[in-house]
Amino acid sequence: MIPNLPLTATILVADDLEANRDMLATLLRKQGYRVVLAEDGEEALELLATGPVDLALLDVMMPRRTGVSACSEIKSKVETRLLPVVLITGSNGASDRIQGIECGADDFLTKPVKKEELLARVKSLLRIKQYTDELEHAETVLFTLALTIEAKDPYTEGHCDRLSKYAVALGKRLGLPEDQLVALRRAGMVHDLGKTAIPERILQKAGPLTAEDWVLMKKHPEIGERICQPLRSFSLVLPIIRHHHEKLDGSGYPDGLKNGAIPLTAKILTTVDVYDALTTDRPYRKALSREEALAIMEAEVKRGWWEGSLVTELHTMLRETPGPPAPLGIPNQGVASGG
Repeated sequence: MIPNLPLTATILVADDLEANRDMLATLLRKQGYRVVLAEDGEEALELLATGPVDLALLDVMMPRRTGVSACSEIKSKVETRLLPVVLITGSNGASDRIQGIECGADDFLTKPVKKEELLARVKSLLRIKQYTDELEHAETVLFTLALTIEAKDPYTEGHCDRLSKYAVALGKRLGLPEDQLVALRRAGMVHDLGKTAIPERILQKAGPLTAEDWVLMKKHPEIGERICQPLRSFSLVLPIIRHHHEKLDGSGYPDGLKNGAIPLTAKILTTVDVYDALTTDRPYRKALSREEALAIMEAEVKRGWWEGSLVTELHTMLRETPGPPAPLGIPNQGVASGG
């Protein structure tokens, strides 16, 4: 349950008229809020870059950059897009509201601003912001847990971060929408979270896994999915977690899915995961070169395991990357496999 809202929330007020700024600031400060002031949309964006803000009140008509333009900029950036933005307009017409909706505004106030309405809207949006912050905290906890798993094995150091970045880079090359890129970033971090339930003797085994070991190992995608399931914001992440060990010919796990049934995002993560396993030192062999790794992957494409177009796209992406290729991370199934 979310506790009562703290009165230390910081609210950004942007208006080119000093009288309007002072009036809003006085009302908010009397309620215990911290207020920062800007004379236009440009200054508002500069203030956002200097410290945390919990809510922004932006006048629609301002010089240099309007409230609508500033709102659009705020909502376009990953680091600020969840910030609640209220647009304040002196017009009763529909055009300002339509523009505001299109740029992602969370609410509207009409001048002259009524005290009761202002405070009610602020309180409501801050409560939503607090729920959002709680969800982000839960995501951070999951990421930290994933990193603790990685830290147990010196051969997978930095795996989560690298895999996340490469999966997103490959997704961008394929033109995936933003929500799927976010899912790839998250999945890269938590896809092996289910290994928390796998005994360390199996995870750190230097030799081949026994049949009994594999029975346990193959449970980790389902376990990882269950761990992340309570987070509604992870709805696009769950299929990636569950299916990143599937193969196109149906010989993967846990569901034995074939080509068209495997989500594209899961195929992307699998592709970079396999490459990483081949180009990372393992207890039983040294890392392979980029050319050796891709040759093996192309052979496995012919066996019906991986998506050929994704391997080709990965090859192109790596070739265009200056300098030596950065390793990506953790074992997968197949020749590249360790888990």
